[in-house]
Amino acid sequence: MGEVPSLFTLCLNAVRNEILRGDDFPRDVYELPSDLFDSLLTCLPPLALHKLQEQMPFENWDDGISADGCFRNQRKRKRYSNFDTLWRTFYKSRWPGRVSKKPPVNWLEGQNADGHKSTNDWQQIYWEAHLQNCLDEAAEIALLPSFDGCIGEVRIPDAVLKAIGYEGHMNCSRPDYAKLSHHCQHFCYLARYLRLQNVLCVAETCNLLRTSKLQCLELRWIKSQEHVEGLCKLLNQNRETLKSLEFVHCKLSSTIVDTICDSLYLKDVHTHTVEHFSIKTSSFLETNQFPLPVGLASFLSSARGNNLRKDDAACLKNALVHMPNLEILDISDNPLEDDGIMILIPYFIEMSEKHSPFKDLKVESCELSCGGVSQLLSVLSTLTGPLNSLSIGGNDLGSKVGAPLGKFLGTGIRALDIEDIELGPSGFLELQEEIIEDLKLVYINISKNRGGNEAAKFLTTLIPRAPELVALNAGYNFMPSQSLLSICSVLKVAKGKLEHVDLTGNNLCVQSADATMLAEFQKNGNPIFLLPTLPASNAPYDDDP
Repeated sequence: MGEVPSLFTLCLNAVRNEILRGDDFPRDVYELPSDLFDSLLTCLPPLALHKLQEQMPFENWDDGISADGCFRNQRKRKRYSNFDTLWRTFYKSRWPGRVSKKPPVNWLEGQNADGHKSTNDWQQIYWEAHLQNCLDEAAEIALLPSFDGCIGEVRIPDAVLKAIGYEGHMNCSRPDYAKLSHHCQHFCYLARYLRLQNVLCVAETCNLLRTSKLQCLELRWIKSQEHVEGLCKLLNQNRETLKSLEFVHCKLSSTIVDTICDSLYLKDVHTHTVEHFSIKTSSFLETNQFPLPVGLASFLSSARGNNLRKDDAACLKNALVHMPNLEILDISDNPLEDDGIMILIPYFIEMSEKHSPFKDLKVESCELSCGGVSQLLSVLSTLTGPLNSLSIGGNDLGSKVGAPLGKFLGTGIRALDIEDIELGPSGFLELQEEIIEDLKLVYINISKNRGGNEAAKFLTTLIPRAPELVALNAGYNFMPSQSLLSICSVLKVAKGKLEHVDLTGNNLCVQSADATMLAEFQKNGNPIFLLPTLPASNAPYDDDP
């Protein structure tokens, strides 16, 4: 025989069920003492907590918050905090994998603890993810050849319903709670980011999402004009809030592109709201049959991995001309070669002659040579405002690029990624010789350049000359055993801001590692050195996949 529930537990369950069954639950529940109210919160499923929070009388929130947004009443502040804590717990419990991995650290902006939105918005985050879950389930059903019905009538799986608290507590006379339309109606207004497959880009879906205020929209497998007709209605009804539009695995003709531009009023570059336009594994720029529309080009900030070749560079340059507010350009993983970069250089020259907001450039793995990059560096050095970050890793540049890179460091660049450019010992020597004044560097990546002892000497020269340096990656450079001692000696004198030194892959450094010595170098209680964990090995390093 199971344990007999207490009267207190029975009362809490009764209140919970009243909240779940409808909207007319007793309003005096908000006046419960804090300990009873907190006990009630902990036994509520997400749906009940949502109803309780959304219907909380305005005065119950306002009494605890002053005009400047600060809490005056400690009881109210605790109550507000409890809501947010519970929503975060619900989210992490239902989708544990989404918050388990930390995002890459942006050393220029500082590390984000959990890589998500502000913690006072977990209710919105939860229901946005729930709605996405419902849409994904509906898309799978709608894609079946046997499907012949309304998308809004698609029934949500029991597992999804149970996760929010519907199962076992709902009135059988109201079966609409299991339909997609019901979830769109009740939670769509909280959605800021959505991902839609082609099958959902129809007029019916747009009607289901009519209360949305989307800021980011990711579209997948858009291929035909039929898909776009429904999509454009959704874009149009969100054009005042939409900031980011991304196409993934899409095949877009000139007709489709023009239709999309019209729906967002993109052809008038002065009335747009979109700030980020991204194309991933899509055939936007692969065709030479039509030029990019002016409006569409204004929002293209990433052409990474689109198989752009040197013959496509002219089209890209024409698009760049129509991007007066472009801040970030990522054309990595495109085989542009030096000829392609030479075609783009006039654009950068034009940027150097005006007060352009252009700050970040990535040209990783573009099959560039030392000559092409040297000319690019020369032009970038003339920008009115210094470039914020530059990534040229993955190009076989060789040692002769060392001197141009050294000169470029003096322009005020804050982040430089030159991973795996075949710099070698002589390249590091030339790079080191050009450092004759203090630098603005915050982050630098020199990994996989086989610099040996010259790489270590470069670091001992760089660290004192870069007082703002926060992080550096010098992994896999075959630095000798005494390198760690030299770097530590410099750090003792420099007393800068360095909090992360990656020396992985330099196995010989382990031989000189001394626990007592390393314990001295910490930031916020954490060691700044990331050292190899494997024993020293004479086996050559192979960075090929």
